Amino acid sequence: MVRGFWLGLTLVMGFTAGSARPTRAEAPCGQQLPPTVSGHGASWAIFPPESLAGLKAQAETETGRSVVRMATTFLSETPHPMARIHTEGTLPHHGIRDESVAAEKDWDGMLALGLAYRLTGDKKYLAAEDCYLGAWTAVYRVSLNPIDETNLDKWMLAYDLTRGNLSPKTEEQTAALWKAMAAGYIDWMEKNGQKDTGNWSSHRVKLAVMAAYEAGDPALEARAAAVFREQVKRNIRPDGSVEDFYKRDALHYVVYDLDPLQMAALSAKVHGESWFHEGAGGRNIAHGVDWLVPYAVGQTKHMEFVHSTVAFDAARDKAGEKGYSGEWDPAAGVQTLTLAALLDPQYASAARQCVEHSGHNPQAWLTLFGAVVGGSVQ
Repeated sequence: MVRGFWLGLTLVMGFTAGSARPTRAEAPCGQQLPPTVSGHGASWAIFPPESLAGLKAQAETETGRSVVRMATTFLSETPHPMARIHTEGTLPHHGIRDESVAAEKDWDGMLALGLAYRLTGDKKYLAAEDCYLGAWTAVYRVSLNPIDETNLDKWMLAYDLTRGNLSPKTEEQTAALWKAMAAGYIDWMEKNGQKDTGNWSSHRVKLAVMAAYEAGDPALEARAAAVFREQVKRNIRPDGSVEDFYKRDALHYVVYDLDPLQMAALSAKVHGESWFHEGAGGRNIAHGVDWLVPYAVGQTKHMEFVHSTVAFDAARDKAGEKGYSGEWDPAAGVQTLTLAALLDPQYASAARQCVEHSGHNPQAWLTLFGAVVGGSVQ
């Protein structure tokens, strides 16, 4: 049972070991020796350093065991780093989409390995984390495409869980990446944010805020907070709806706006800030969640993309991609309401209803975060 978070519910993994991937000749990461630690000071995006010891108490929960099983599969794998991944705006088998999707499975592995290390204390998971994170940060270059890069938040979570225990080389490479990412996205938003108020900029500010906190740079943090506030003001209407809903006619894009904004707000919350309800005239994230709740708990239904003005939405549906037509699946709102409950406990009831109605559970890291940090966040 998870303390203070979905009492009575069994919560399991939100990511899975997927399909076959390209192979490389190097030794599997599970055969690497534990790193000689850097001992670098601690800044963080989501998991505060003082929360990490508490994860051991979650090792024998169903969620904890699932994470460890997932991480163990990556011990026999090798990293598949790419200098750039690209999935945005592409259909399956076009460009480097398939290769990118396969390589991104490493990112799920990084998060699982970081959690497994803290759950078990076993340094084989730390050694593998250093192997994966070191391989990727050695070659990856920030593209400033926020849709391609939005899942880099998994790297940040993994880094939170292992920072100060990684090799000096991996620490140096990773720290440089966060600074480049924060500065790049902040610069873009400061110059162009008023021109692009949709979901792309919601993902930009998520990455900017989280990377700024990882960098531990007060100037970057202040600038990231400013572009976050501007995006919320531009993206969320006074009634709580988001701009993308009117362009795409899809709750898919309501969630795709709210989730990154909430991740940014959660990152701020664990640093003593309160952004969830911030914003005048109803233009705040909490009001956006309020707008979504009736759909997420099954009270109201919506047919997706019927009046979308973006031709690519129909192309994705024609290509067989799930979720681009038909009735919206409330399972897509589980993470949104789970994040809301972490930001404000009054949303816990709605989150439980969404879980029960949809039959889907939050991602594992959210469950574990709620267990070890929930009391200080709620």
